[in-house]
Parts: sequence; structure tokens; C-alpha cells
Amino acid sequence: MSEGSQIIAPILPFSRAFLRSASLIALLAAMATAPAAQAQDQTLQAAASDTDAARRTVYQADFFVQFSPNNALDIARRVPGFVLEQSNGDVRGFSGAAGNVVINGARPSSKSESLDAILARIPAKRVLRVELASGDAFGSDYAGKSQVLNVVMSQAGGIDGNVKARAARLHDGSVIAGLEASVLIRSGNSTYNISASGGRGGQVEVGYDDVRRFSDGVRLEFRDKVNDIDVYEPFVAASWSHEHGSDRAEHLNLRYAPSHLTLFQRNHVTPAAGAVRDDRLEQDYRTNGYELGGDISRPLAGGAIKLVALANRRARNNFDVNFNRVASATIGGFEQRQIARYDEVLGRASWSHPKLLGFSAELGGEVAYNRLKNATELFLLGPGGQRTRIDLPISQAIVDELRTESYLNLGRALTGSLRLDASLAFETSRLEVSGDTSARRSLSFLKPGLTLDWKGKHGLHVQASLRRQVAQLDFYDFISKAELNNDRVTGGNADLVPQRSWEARLTIDRPVLGRGILKLELGHDWVSLLADRVLTVDGFDAPGNVGSGRRKFARLTFDAPLDKLGIRATRLKIEGGVQQTRVRDPLTGAMRDWSGFRPAWDWSMELRRDLKRWSYGFNFSREARSAFFRIDEIDSFSNNRPYGSAFVVLRPDLRTTLRLDLDNVIDTSGERNRLFFEPNRTVALPFATEFRHRNSHFAATFSINRTFGAGGAAPG
Repeated sequence: MSEGSQIIAPILPFSRAFLRSASLIALLAAMATAPAAQAQDQTLQAAASDTDAARRTVYQADFFVQFSPNNALDIARRVPGFVLEQSNGDVRGFSGAAGNVVINGARPSSKSESLDAILARIPAKRVLRVELASGDAFGSDYAGKSQVLNVVMSQAGGIDGNVKARAARLHDGSVIAGLEASVLIRSGNSTYNISASGGRGGQVEVGYDDVRRFSDGVRLEFRDKVNDIDVYEPFVAASWSHEHGSDRAEHLNLRYAPSHLTLFQRNHVTPAAGAVRDDRLEQDYRTNGYELGGDISRPLAGGAIKLVALANRRARNNFDVNFNRVASATIGGFEQRQIARYDEVLGRASWSHPKLLGFSAELGGEVAYNRLKNATELFLLGPGGQRTRIDLPISQAIVDELRTESYLNLGRALTGSLRLDASLAFETSRLEVSGDTSARRSLSFLKPGLTLDWKGKHGLHVQASLRRQVAQLDFYDFISKAELNNDRVTGGNADLVPQRSWEARLTIDRPVLGRGILKLELGHDWVSLLADRVLTVDGFDAPGNVGSGRRKFARLTFDAPLDKLGIRATRLKIEGGVQQTRVRDPLTGAMRDWSGFRPAWDWSMELRRDLKRWSYGFNFSREARSAFFRIDEIDSFSNNRPYGSAFVVLRPDLRTTLRLDLDNVIDTSGERNRLFFEPNRTVALPFATEFRHRNSHFAATFSINRTFGAGGAAPG
């Protein structure tokens, strides 16, 4: 079969589904003119809102005036006890990439755009109120989430926008400037939103590496390092929405986001034996991202049907080169080039009914086709820069997947304060890997879920849930690559299968000190085929499935104003958690933590004062050391002390905000400790250690935000 036939074959089911959806859209457009359906729609919406009102915590726009927000993102960050959960654009398909924010009760139709970006382009004066409720109130994508934030926007006509300019001064004296703007236009039932940003960022890190023999502590090598990092992440985004109600709306969005990251590392190396070197590491990473998507909702059979279509592409062009130099002459090194393109196209249809035989119901399905094409080349550099190709086990690969998911959600109020929601999803995946290796598999999973939600007296809220989750595979885990900044090669693994888990959650929260909140979250996960690190047949460390594991955690949040304690205009937020992860190591047979950034504990504290024209505050946070357990290495990360930041805000008038942000105010350093084993971790003791110390030092950012327009209804 030709490559073209291989591509077309899996697309055919998607094409047929999309054509059927297009026909249905035309039918729905005709139905939309039915006056009877409109009247029924309004009645159902009123009934639904009466039922849900007691289960929602509402914050009107005037609650946020004290914080002088510029946009909806500023508002979301000031909702007591709410933690923004970013949407995950890397998840294939639509259902698993939701985050925990909806706009006017509906999920944003964009997938690749973060919730930060979506909320930042909504002017604050356009927000009438925000509503905090359990996820079941907003559809199947949010089922099981203890908190989802609904941003309710003004329907008044007009134009509103923000323009923000900023300049950051780094510790070496360099200045990074940036500019961003957004505008929202409301006309009739249509809303147009356009935003753009220069996306400039970066930092300068200084530090060192200290390599020593483990047995006696003798130094083998010392490296003085300076990393100059420049980041360019500009974007242009536009959206259009046409809304007559929660079940009569159309949305369209597009986004173009190229990015460019460069790193230049100066590395002065002093070995215990041999000549002193001045090595250089250069990284040039370029990515182009595109997305076009939209949805349409219409009344149908007493409920509402919603159709979603979306396509995105991310093209990657990464270049790494590491020169080992003595007296300005290249004596060796490595060079790597990666060219990759990831494409996704998906369609989704769902139907929901607020009261079907006494239940709120939603059923639907989606189909998504995903494809990654990757080519990686690695070269050894000899004297004078002469290149010799190094063969990697999986460097040229194409990964194709056709994925479907069908689901049914049912919910019912058992009493005036207790609600039960049940879900059942069926996921299938047909995956094929070709190129340097070949693999083909078909997978299917049942994913049930159950949630109990209780709202008691005095605002006490308890939610308990149990559900089965199936993780998605990262296509780049199939592919080998060199990490020149870490002096290692990560193998690809075409035999990966998705990790599965049962996840139990219990959340308890209640109001404190007026408009504050105290929240406790408990969780326990039982995992099979845990995704961790394994030894491949080619002898490489690679992602792989290691067996069964478990995770337990607890988190406590206190977020409240201190006025009732006699401290005026002051708010304190304290959050902390502990967790334990355990799995049996595939090499040593001993129990250990999971690999990855899963610290055993973490905490943060934020204190801020908001006066009439001034605001100021600070934040401190810290977390425990976390580690990756590779085949021949234990690689752990931590900070040497808590990380701190502070800010001061001045509001000279109702439209202008001047802000000064102070970063790394107590000069915190990042630390990394690597233990090396030969031939792997089956031996009792490492043969060498490497300690890395990095510090970007103090930085200050000054920004000016100016709002314009006369639309909206939020108080000034």
C-alpha cells in the first residue's frame, strides 16, 4: 500500500462522519426558525437555572473592583479558593482537553489556546459575574471536577479592549520589552474578539556543574556556565460568537502562533586531567502552530444538540549543536536536527436534555484522526567539526491514530441538597507506527464514573467521585532523541500502551470569614501499566510501562479576607499538600516513587492589600525534591530555599494600571543532583555524581495597562 493510501484509509470514517454532521447542521438551521422550539427552549432554561441556582456560588462584578482587574484572567485568579486548571492542547481529541472554565455556560471551542490566553483577551468590564459550581452543571467534559468557573459576559453592545506594554530588566542589565492588545466588539447577538501579542521573553541563568567520583568525593570536572535564553511566542487570535441562548449559538475561532526559542550556553570546563575547554551549546527551536475550529448548537427534541469541528497543525524544526573547544579549536561535540509535523482533525456531536425522565442527560461521540511525522538526525563532531552520523534506533517514524469516544452522562437530584451523576464512556484507538520500526494495535476501553455532590447548611459542600481514566500516549515517546544539554540519549518505544487508573476523590469546602473559603481535597489512584522508564532491547533508557502503582494525596486551601480579624483590605491565601506515589522498580525490584515532577509536599502563601488606588503583596512557595528514575541514573530537582515574588500596583485613573513585579526577591537557586550507575541501577552504589546550580537572580518588570471603550456593565 502506498503512503498516500495509508493516510487516506483511516480518514475515510472521519470523512463520512463529518459529511453526516454537515447534513445535520443544515437540518438544525432550518429547525432554528421554529417559534415553538424557541418558547420551549426558554422554559427549559428557566427551569434549569432555578434547579442549579442553589448549587452555585456567585460573585458579582463589584466583588472584584477592589483588585482592579484588567481582564477576565485577573478576575479568575481572585475567585476565593479557585485554582485555574489549564486546558491541555496536547491531548488528542476534544473531551480530555477541557480545563475548568466555561464562558457563558459553554466550553471554549478552541483547543490549542490556553485558558490564560482566552481569559486575558476578555476585558474585565465585560464580565457581569462569575459562578462557581460543580463540574456536572456544565456537561460531560467537566463531570467529576469539584469546581468549574462560569464567566458570564455582558450582552450590551459596544467596543472594549486592553493595550499592555511591559519591560523586564534582568540581573545582567538587559531589558526585554513586550506589547499585547485585545479588542472585543459586541453588536446585536454577535461578539467579535481579536487579540495579538509580541510574546517576547527570556532570562539569563548563571551557575556551575560539579562532577565528582562517588566513592571518595574526588572532583572529576568543574564547569562554569552562563545560559542566555531568548523566547519569542507571538500569536494572533480571532473569534466570533453568535448567541441567542445556551442551546442556540455558533462559535468560530482561529489562531496562528509561531514560536522561536534560542539558547546560547557558555561553558568553561576544568577537568581533573586534560586541557581546559570552552565548550558551547546552541539550541534553535522553531514551531509554527495553526488552529481553526468552531461549533454550532440548536434545540432538538426538547434538548440541545451541539456539533464541533476542529483542525490544528504544529510544525517543529529543532536544531542543537554542542562544541567541545580547546583554545578556540573544535575538538569534538554533537549535532542534532529534528523535523516534525503533527496534524489533528476531529469532529464531535452531542445531545443534552435538562430533564429526560427525571434525569439531566447528555450523550455524544467524537472521532479524531492524528498523525505525527518525525525525522531526527544525530551526528558526532570530530576535530575541525567533521560530522559522522550516529544511528538511533527509532529516528524516522510516522505515527497514525484513529480515535473514537462515545459517552453517556446521567444526573439527578436525589434530594434538595444531594445530587448523583453517573457516566459511561467507550474509547477506541487504532494506532500504527511505521518507519524505522513497525507496530500496529487496536485498543478499546470502558470508562465508568460516579459522582455524589452534597450542599449542606452554612455553605458546606462535599463531593465524592470514583472514575476510571485512561491516559493518552505521547507520540514523541515512540521516537529516539539526544539531549545534548544532559549528555544522554533517550530511546523511543513503539510498544507503549496507555496507562489506566481508578481515581477516587473527596472534596470538602465551606465559607470562612465572610467571602473566604476553606477547602480540603483527598485523593487515591490505583494505576495499572504505569508509564515510567524502562530498558529497551537496544540498551537505551526509554518511556515504558512498568506495572501497577498507587498515588495518595491531600491538599488544604485557606483563602479569605482578614477584615473580620481587624486587618482591613487584606487577603491571605495559604495552600499546601502532601502526596505519596509508589511503584515497584523494574530494575531493582524495590518500591520507589514514580518518575517525574511529583513532589512529596509543597506549599504556597500569598498576602495582598487592595486599597483605593494602591495594591501590593507578595507570594512565597516551596516544594520537595522530585526525581526521575532512569535506567542508569537518578536525576532529582529542587530549590535551595522558598521562591518569592512581590508586586505593587498604582491606579492613577479608572482606565490605567501601572504595575511593578519583582521576581526572585530572595535570590533562590535551582539545584539538580544526578547519580550515575554503571552499567545501570542494579548495582548498589553510583560511580559518580553531578551537582548543578542555576540562578536567574532578581528581575523587575514594569507594565502599563490601558483599557478603552464604553461597552460592558461592570462598575468602574
